[in-house]
Amino acid sequence: MAYKQLKLWFDEELAAMLSDKILEITPAFDKTSFIKNISQQISALELKDRIEVFADELEKHLGKGYEANTRILIQILGPENEKEVDMFKRFYWIMPIAKYVEKYGLDNFELSMEAISEITRRNTGEYCIRPYLENYPAKTLAIMEKWAEADNFHLRRLASEGGRPKLPWASKLQQFIDDPEPLFPILDKLKDDPKKYVQKSVANCLNDILKDNYSLGKSFISGWMPAESKERKWIIKHALRNLKKSKDPWALEVLATLGS
Repeated sequence: MAYKQLKLWFDEELAAMLSDKILEITPAFDKTSFIKNISQQISALELKDRIEVFADELEKHLGKGYEANTRILIQILGPENEKEVDMFKRFYWIMPIAKYVEKYGLDNFELSMEAISEITRRNTGEYCIRPYLENYPAKTLAIMEKWAEADNFHLRRLASEGGRPKLPWASKLQQFIDDPEPLFPILDKLKDDPKKYVQKSVANCLNDILKDNYSLGKSFISGWMPAESKERKWIIKHALRNLKKSKDPWALEVLATLGS
């Protein structure tokens, strides 16, 4: 993937690529119309709007209803990403499928969770899971808590990243800004995760929490002390980076204990 703005990869060429993948599963898919419709809409649009156009045209051209459409889209996802990188470099083309699940799947919770699980093993489900947290908080958190114990590190990361109250590029999750405690059982399962990819997500989630719920975040992190593993130490240090800059006394005390 040669360098160019990410939004520019969502173009007629990508529409053709997606069409060819879908045609292997359902030969009746109208490739010509799919490409034409996308081409007519995207030129003046930014990244998010381009992705949504793709999702809308998938809904229109697959035309089989959400369940059948999603089963087709899951089949075209291909091999899983075995690395902690490349979600946007090699697997950018999956983003319209994630948007499709985000926009059209709320009435089919179980299948959508299955699709998000498959998507995040290649690209990321951190954006498309957020409407499910808003509409089905208890059910979605229960699944994310299971993902926090998964063998697949992409799922473990999603368990943390998907619930971040202030995830970049995403709408805020006001429910966790108001009360982050429902996230704590998930984060607790990840406090010694061996993957830096997951550790960074946990730290960023804690950093989000501390911005609006300092006392709750402080109490939760204090419960991880003494930090016995190097993984937990790294998470706490990274979570407290902003408080360190502001010379917060509690954060400085914790960092001194951790040797930072």
